[in-house]
Amino acid sequence: MRILRGYLKGKNVKGFNIDGTRPTMDRVKESIINSIYAYLENSICLDLFAGSGNLGFEAISNGSSKCYFIDNNKKAINIINDNIKALGIESKCEVFNMDYRSFMEKTSKKYDIIFLDPPYKDKIINDILNKIVEKDLLNENGIVICEYEFDDINNDKLELIKEKRYGSKYVKIYKK
Repeated sequence: MRILRGYLKGKNVKGFNIDGTRPTMDRVKESIINSIYAYLENSICLDLFAGSGNLGFEAISNGSSKCYFIDNNKKAINIINDNIKALGIESKCEVFNMDYRSFMEKTSKKYDIIFLDPPYKDKIINDILNKIVEKDLLNENGIVICEYEFDDINNDKLELIKEKRYGSKYVKIYKK
């Protein structure tokens, strides 16, 4: 995997084959970044199911000032930390090895961009969107990017601003 755009363009990101993760395909990642580009400058991001950190690194490369990476897979966390060091972006990253539920209960921060790409089999995106709204985790005009395959995602408290299909995968972008 590599960074597709921004000041880190072309840099490699390790972690394509971490057990229990499914990296976002380059064409999907590129489309997501193109869709949210206007939101990235100086943004605070949350990559809630970070895997290799690929989406968060792309956000940083394209103007995000900070990204919080959350994953409960210790191997993924080690790879995220290795990638952060290799990319030289330590000051822009915070990494947490914990379950998404625990993180959401503990965080009191607000985010401009939240990436949601949980394991497809779990079908939990609706619950997470409701928790984001309930805990008021988005800044004004903040967005949530949901990548999924099987969920039936609907949320009447956030505004759906984009929906796209990529083969069997879908991306929905919601705005506060």
